[in-house]
Amino acid sequence: MDNKSGILKRTWAFLNQPSAKYSLLTLLVVGFFSGIIFWGGFNTGMEATNRLEFCIGCHEMRDNVYQEYKKTIHYANRTGVRAICSDCHVPRDWTHKIIRKIQASNELWGKFTGYVDTPEKFESHRMEMATKEWNRMKSVDSRECRNCHSFEAMSGDVQKKTVYNKHMKAMADGQTCIDCHKGIAHHLPKEYVDPDEE
Repeated sequence: MDNKSGILKRTWAFLNQPSAKYSLLTLLVVGFFSGIIFWGGFNTGMEATNRLEFCIGCHEMRDNVYQEYKKTIHYANRTGVRAICSDCHVPRDWTHKIIRKIQASNELWGKFTGYVDTPEKFESHRMEMATKEWNRMKSVDSRECRNCHSFEAMSGDVQKKTVYNKHMKAMADGQTCIDCHKGIAHHLPKEYVDPDEE
């Protein structure tokens, strides 16, 4: 323990000693601009991983869920507004985005191990993957859905009356989007049973 303590003290002392070669101003300016470059590169990388092209860069996504998504209202609709993968699966605010990106890094393990690298494997794990995502969305009150959709902004004059009434009841009951809208952008797993039909 004393040896570790000694190493830490020596390292700290070395890092704290003044520079004999560079002025404090030079070190601060270089550090400041290095920080800006690092932060800009980091954010550029984060934004690059939110692009549709990145999301469908692997055949597991391109050949399965992307093909399903292209047939939904989130891909093509009367208003021309398109929600891409990151709009539904990545939070917008920085803190939650970082947490989600760290969680998503686990999916790389699945890519390397071939967990869902064939349509058959994908289908055999679809219920498990969908349930995990539905639970995540429910735990955050469908935060990503609410970037575009809001109970308060829904109009009874524009929505069909039965749909509007269901939305208002869901709001009153404290429900969240994913409670009713599973399968809106991807096929439901064959094992899925709608609780309203049981």
